[in-house]
Amino acid sequence: MSKKAWIAAAAAVGVIVAGVAGTGVAYQEKYSSLEHAPALTITEPSPLLEPARATAPVDNAALGERLAPLAQNEALADFGVQITDAVTGETVLEQNATEALRPASSTKVLTAAAAIADLGHDDRIITPVVRGELPNTVVMKAAGDVWLDDARLDDLAEQISAAMPEVSGVFIDTSAWSGETILEGWDPQDIDAGFVAPLEPAMLYGARLGATTGDVPRSHTPARDVAQGLAQRLGVSTVGEASAPAQAEVVAETSSPTLVERISAMMEDSDNVMAEAIGREVALHRGYTADAAGATQATLAALTEHGLNTSGVEIFDNSGLSVHNRITPALLDNILYEAATEPLLRPIVASLPVAGGTGTLAERYGDLPGRGWVRAKTGTLDETSALAGVVTATNGRVYTFAMISNGSDVLAARKAMDTLASALREG
Repeated sequence: MSKKAWIAAAAAVGVIVAGVAGTGVAYQEKYSSLEHAPALTITEPSPLLEPARATAPVDNAALGERLAPLAQNEALADFGVQITDAVTGETVLEQNATEALRPASSTKVLTAAAAIADLGHDDRIITPVVRGELPNTVVMKAAGDVWLDDARLDDLAEQISAAMPEVSGVFIDTSAWSGETILEGWDPQDIDAGFVAPLEPAMLYGARLGATTGDVPRSHTPARDVAQGLAQRLGVSTVGEASAPAQAEVVAETSSPTLVERISAMMEDSDNVMAEAIGREVALHRGYTADAAGATQATLAALTEHGLNTSGVEIFDNSGLSVHNRITPALLDNILYEAATEPLLRPIVASLPVAGGTGTLAERYGDLPGRGWVRAKTGTLDETSALAGVVTATNGRVYTFAMISNGSDVLAARKAMDTLASALREG
């Protein structure tokens, strides 16, 4: 029996039972002599509609035959797809599933899975602030937290003030990460467009300027901005970069949101900065260098050790911006199948945008049947579209899927993939 089959057999259905308590009658003695007619017997009506059951028989072979023509749509060009029944583990449709294709931002599915497998749901990044070598100075030891916000800087300032009534300078140590801050193939103009920021291990709101979310312009100096923000709260004008002294006294520290919370933020809006930060977190955990090479090597190592087949897969970043990344639809679908059937990776499913509702799928699906029922990670680059996620069919069956289209018109390929996912919804 395959791993998929025996895992899938463990599906569970939750039932909520509400109890209603009766109220006592006040004047019992006065009315105790009254005779009452027998209680009315109500015949239970036959149900008009049976609930959908995930265990209902399904002809997946017939379903695959109905879906196959949609996968042959010329708009999809070089196309790979794998669809799996999450109840039985049966493959419903596969076409070029083991061909490594350019995945765009669906790469983030690998990043999320590797991080959860290695670090667990509740992992947090701890950023300490220590006494500097110069008198009355502090150094923030940036540790990879790009989710810093105003409230946490306020709290750091309060902690520092309590420990050091006089502070004359604030510095930041960015040595936790190494390598290029702008990766090969990245366009520096994308910083101002809001898609990326220089990769430094401390950022306020992911280095966004003028807003806390969305594709707004990002800072070219994110770590220094964090130091500047902390200095302003302390009433200090001296700001810069410096190494934290060894064994220095910790005067303040802050914790990031949990890994699951950070992955949810990354996946919903396909945040490239967050993806690269999570990749470097895995690298540091595994003892790799915290640069692009170390992060991608650590990601694939974590997936392989978790039992996933990474044959033919190559990634050069954790966000999917690299045009050199190659991932198989089979690997993406296998990750999502495991997320749909096992508790460890299940937060990945919850993090996926909802068709016609949230994140990168908010403006898609229109009146297609998949609207509200498809949850998926998108991917978009020139001549590249990807969609990987889960869908609940009208019969209650849950399916996982991964689709990648290369060499295609982006909008036409999106429409074709949304149509295919919607057909899966209809069963």
